[in-house]
Amino acid sequence: MAISQIISLFLLHLLLPLASISLSQSSHQLICEVGTGNGGLVGGISPLPASLSKLLIKGGTVVNAHRQERADVYVEDGIIVAVKPNIKVGDEVTVLDATGRYVMPGGIDPHTHLDAEFMGTVAVDDFFSGQAAALAGGTTMHIDFVHPVNGSLMSGFEAYEKKASKSCMDYGFHMVIRHWDESVSKEMEIMVKEKGINSFKFFMAYKGTFMVDDEVLLRGMKRCKSLGALAMVHAENGDAVFEGQKRMIELGITGPEGHALSRPPMLEAEATTRAIRLARFVNTPLYVVHVMSIDAMEEIAKARKTGQKVIGEPVVSGLVLDDSKLWDPDFITAAKYVMSPPIRESGHNKALQAALSTGVLQLVGTDHCTFNSSQKAFGIDDFRKIPNGVNGIEERMHLVWDTMVESGQISVTDYVRITSTECARIFNIYPRKGAILVGSDADIIIFNPNSSFEINPRSHHSRTNTNVYEGRKGKGKVEVTISRGRIVWKDDELKVAPGSGKYIPMPPFGFLFDGIEKTDAKLISSFKAPVLRFKSDV
Repeated sequence: MAISQIISLFLLHLLLPLASISLSQSSHQLICEVGTGNGGLVGGISPLPASLSKLLIKGGTVVNAHRQERADVYVEDGIIVAVKPNIKVGDEVTVLDATGRYVMPGGIDPHTHLDAEFMGTVAVDDFFSGQAAALAGGTTMHIDFVHPVNGSLMSGFEAYEKKASKSCMDYGFHMVIRHWDESVSKEMEIMVKEKGINSFKFFMAYKGTFMVDDEVLLRGMKRCKSLGALAMVHAENGDAVFEGQKRMIELGITGPEGHALSRPPMLEAEATTRAIRLARFVNTPLYVVHVMSIDAMEEIAKARKTGQKVIGEPVVSGLVLDDSKLWDPDFITAAKYVMSPPIRESGHNKALQAALSTGVLQLVGTDHCTFNSSQKAFGIDDFRKIPNGVNGIEERMHLVWDTMVESGQISVTDYVRITSTECARIFNIYPRKGAILVGSDADIIIFNPNSSFEINPRSHHSRTNTNVYEGRKGKGKVEVTISRGRIVWKDDELKVAPGSGKYIPMPPFGFLFDGIEKTDAKLISSFKAPVLRFKSDV
C-alpha cells in the first residue's frame, strides 16, 4: 500500500468522529425538534413551527401514477381532504404556491438497511440520520430489513422497534429468514398477523452468514404463500461466489476490483432463474431485490412473459453507475463502490433503464447501506472484508428523474409509479401511501422540473463521508417535502423531529395473490391423477 494511502487512512480515523457528530454541520441547515417545551429551540438556532393542521398547495400540477391534472391540494391533520381546482380557504391555513411545479406523492424506498449490523461493523446511518437524508431528497417512507436476533424473529422485531424509536418519517419492515425450523414458521405467522409484516427475504448469497439453501427457500416460499406474504430474494449463487472469491485471492487480486470479478453476472442470473423456478413450483409471487445485470433482468423478463408473478427491483446505483471506479488506483475511492451484487460494467445500466421504462422491472429502490471510509478500509488487503453497501436514500428521486424523465424514457406519471405508487401497491398500503387522493396520507413533494441539483458529500445529509454519486449534476429538484401534513424540507432547510415517524403495518394478501387459488386448481386438474388401477392376482 502506498505511503499516501496510509496517511489518508490515518487522517480519516482522526477526522471521522468530527464528521459524524451532527447532521447540522452540513451546508444545508438541519433543525432538530426535541420537544423541550421552549418552542423547539435547539442551541438557539431557531424555533420550529407547531405541527401544521391545515395546509393548501395551490396552483400546481398534481401527478398520480394514473393521471396528472391542474388542481389544488388541501390537507387537514396530516390527511388529504380535497384535490380540485380553485380551493378557497381562510387565513388560518398555510398556503404553498406550487405554480410551475409538480405536486407528487412522496417517494417510497422499498429497500434500505439503516443501523444495520453487517460484516463486523454497523452502518453509519441510523433511523434518524438516514430518514432525515431521505426527506431532504423527497422520500417520505421506506421499508427496512429486520434480521432475527439469536434465531428469533420476534427478538429481531423488538430490536428494530428500538432502533426505529428515533424515526422522523414513516417506515415499514421486511423480515429476513436465515434458517428454518418450526419456531420460525410459527413466528412468521405472528409477524404477518400481529406485527404488520407482509414480506420475507431469503439470501441466496453470503455463504456462512445469511445464505440459505434450496430446502429453506422452498419451505419459506410455501409458508409465505399460506400467509399471503411476499417472498423476496437476494439472488446470487453463494457457493459459486465463495469459490470466485478464493480464486481471486489465489491470483493475488485483493483489491475492490476482485469483488466484481468474483461474482459475475452469470451467478446473479443463475440464482435469479433458480428462485423463479422454485417460486413457480410453489406457485407464489416472487420479488427479486437489486437486479443489477442484463442476465438477471432477462430471466425476469422471460418469467413475466409466461404470466408468472415476478417483481424486479433495480436500485439507483445499478441504473446510473458502472463498475469503472472499482479499478481506481486509490483504494478509498474504489472501495466506496463495493456492494452486492456488484455495480456492473457499462451497458448493464442502460439495459436496466430500458427494462424499467418498458415495465419488465417495476420500481426503484436504493439498498442504502452506508459505511465511512474508515470502515471500508477494513478490507484494504482483502476485498472480502470491505463492508458491502452504498448510499442513495437522499439521491434516488433526483437521479431517477434526471436519468429517466429528462432523457425521455418515461413520463411524469411513470416517474410517480416507479418511485412511489408501485411500491405502495406491491406492499398493500395503497392508496394510504403512494397517491395524492382524498383520504391518502399527506406525504407530498413539490418538484421543480426547471431547477437543478448537484451531489456533494459535504452537503448531503447522510452521516457517511463518501458519496458514490459525488459530482453528478442534473435537472429537476425537490423544493418542498411534506411528511404527514408537516413541511419538513423547504428552502434547503430540514426540520425534523426524532420520534415523529410512524410504523406503517402492511397487510397480507396484496394484489399479487389475486388468482393464486385458481391457478393451483388448474394445475391440479391438469395432472390426470391419481390413476385408478385394477389390482390383479399374480
